[in-house]
Amino acid sequence: MTSTPVLALPDYSKEFVVETDASHSGIGVVLMQEGRPIAYFSKVLANKYRGKSIYEIKYMALLNVVDKWRHYLQFEHFVIKTDHHNLKYVTNKVGRIT
Repeated sequence: MTSTPVLALPDYSKEFVVETDASHSGIGVVLMQEGRPIAYFSKVLANKYRGKSIYEIKYMALLNVVDKWRHYLQFEHFVIKTDHHNLKYVTNKVGRIT
């Protein structure tokens, strides 16, 4: 509270980066530009999703935030950073995944 604001304002002329992570209990995602956070999203998973594979949970996290932040992401390419290599092949049309 005594320092400058943590979140940056979006600049639509620059590339957006979506960093995502998930576990069997919840998901967490941050929207960034140039290494500065713009928005955060986290969600505790309901019991019905806890039996799913980690692949399905991480993909669900990605779909949730792309829909939630559509107004930021829909006009240009964006980068998705995830630690789950298999998502690279599923999301070719969404953006570049590293």
